[in-house]
Amino acid sequence: MVDIATLLKIENLKEYKFYAARKHKRVEPLDVFSQDRSEWDGWTRWRREKDEFNRDYVISFIKFYPERETWLFGGIYEILEKREHSYKIKLTDKGKDLIGKLKITAALSQPRAFKLENVYDRLSFCEVLREPYSGEFFCGYENISHDFSMLEVIFKNERTNWKTALENVKGVYVIADKETGKKYVGSAYGNTGIWSRWSSYMDTGHGGNKKLVGLIKGAGLEYARKNFRITLIEWWLFKTDDRTIKLRENFWKEALLTKGKHGYNVN
Repeated sequence: MVDIATLLKIENLKEYKFYAARKHKRVEPLDVFSQDRSEWDGWTRWRREKDEFNRDYVISFIKFYPERETWLFGGIYEILEKREHSYKIKLTDKGKDLIGKLKITAALSQPRAFKLENVYDRLSFCEVLREPYSGEFFCGYENISHDFSMLEVIFKNERTNWKTALENVKGVYVIADKETGKKYVGSAYGNTGIWSRWSSYMDTGHGGNKKLVGLIKGAGLEYARKNFRITLIEWWLFKTDDRTIKLRENFWKEALLTKGKHGYNVN
């Protein structure tokens, strides 16, 4: 059995607080970690009214939401100074080569900070990834129904298995707005595969679609990150005639009532 304390070179459990980073206001820390390490540091730096990180060190683990009761190692930080709304922190060298790689399993209650010795017996070694986590592995065409924020991580990191799969298919997709309930049906055809078409959404939030342009122009890209969910509803070989794709796109527009007041499609 792999001992986590030995693996991370932790000698005295009582010097550490265990930080269980979970979803906050629709934002998943796993997505933040994959997108921007400096922004992830900010999650540990943030201080609530209660002094939760009241020990010399914080060992952070991120909720690995693709898998049940699984956590990804986010680093060990030294608390240098306590301020009114933040901590001054320093990432230590302990376990540094395992950041984003070490996964553990643990059933933890809701608080975000625990005394390490109180939860240590509940922490079980899972695996060490070959490379730091940079987004979900390709799940198969029929299972693509993901929040914008998760797809943004995948596209930003150009996950090879996703890119290879989506570059070589045309298709029809739907973007659902969780805030309004409205939907937009779009397609990728011609010389554009799904990967290329969706890349434009990741860059802009709207992909050039008229109603979405107006929405994102007013609310910003953060609106797409918080509210959009993209689902691939049909996929076709690249050699498929464009007319077939357009007919199927129109079918789904009618089926899902995405034209007019119920959706974001203009025509």
